[in-house]
Amino acid sequence: MKLLFVADPLESFKTYKDSTFAMMREAARRGHTLLACEPQGLRWQRGRPVTAAAREITLKRDAERWFEVEAEHAALPLKDCGAVLMRKDPPFDSEYFYATHLLSQAEREGARVFNRPAALRDHPEKLAILEFPEHIAPTLVTRSADDVRAFHAEQRDIILKPLDGMGGMGIFRVGADGLNLGSIIETLNGGGAQTLMVQRYLPEIVQGDKRVLVIAGRPVPFCLARIPQGSEIRGNLAAGGKGVAQALSDADRRIAEALGPTLAARGLLLVGLDVIGDKLTEINVTSPTCFQEIMQQTSFDVAAMFIDALEAALDAAREVPR
Repeated sequence: MKLLFVADPLESFKTYKDSTFAMMREAARRGHTLLACEPQGLRWQRGRPVTAAAREITLKRDAERWFEVEAEHAALPLKDCGAVLMRKDPPFDSEYFYATHLLSQAEREGARVFNRPAALRDHPEKLAILEFPEHIAPTLVTRSADDVRAFHAEQRDIILKPLDGMGGMGIFRVGADGLNLGSIIETLNGGGAQTLMVQRYLPEIVQGDKRVLVIAGRPVPFCLARIPQGSEIRGNLAAGGKGVAQALSDADRRIAEALGPTLAARGLLLVGLDVIGDKLTEINVTSPTCFQEIMQQTSFDVAAMFIDALEAALDAAREVPR
């Protein structure tokens, strides 16, 4: 089966930790054909299907030159692939948004896309938690500086963050003294032009910001706790956090089992839930990671679970008349 990965440039992959690479490796082991393109390679013209400028690749054992191009496809119809996997990393900017619309058109033509493009659009990764208030900490979403100040006066210790950040970018903590609150608000909301999220600070962050992976509605039995180092408040690996794999806690499993079936039913085959203590902080749907860190530390093969789920979803789709 042909699997097309819509992703960042292959040359930028860090194969020792990249989850998309782990998916590719497991798919290749099962005999699937690997193809890759970048979002800018997607194309549609009236009277023709959505196509991709794609490379067909095989994997090599060399860590530096890890793939070899077997063929170049100038205009590969997405509907001719067994599955299309949207794995472009954030930011979810206008170009990402436009790519999801091209992928939705490909779906209408018969392509099978994971995660579903409409679901990617409907679940912005920070705002998606608002649907599940029973699982989140006190949270405010606003453009108003006065709203933020009132929330701080009530909660005393808060985290402020932009809605379009990734990897811990732009996250600030303001304690009871309110030091620099005004300046931080100005930085994040641009005088009321940008919406920001404010949440009560969760001291359990010292035990880690946990990435709980959910595949086809079922939680992976291990998560990766990303533990802040030194004086840092952010656990994100990109911000220097230390990744420690551990079995799911009762709270982790309760949240995953509560959300998993609902999200899977919407076409989200793979989701990454961020959990601090027993509170949900983010729902990652664009390109959830941590496959390899969990595999390396626990021997649980996350990529195998994912490809199992992908194959099962495709088998189920073939049984349903279109």
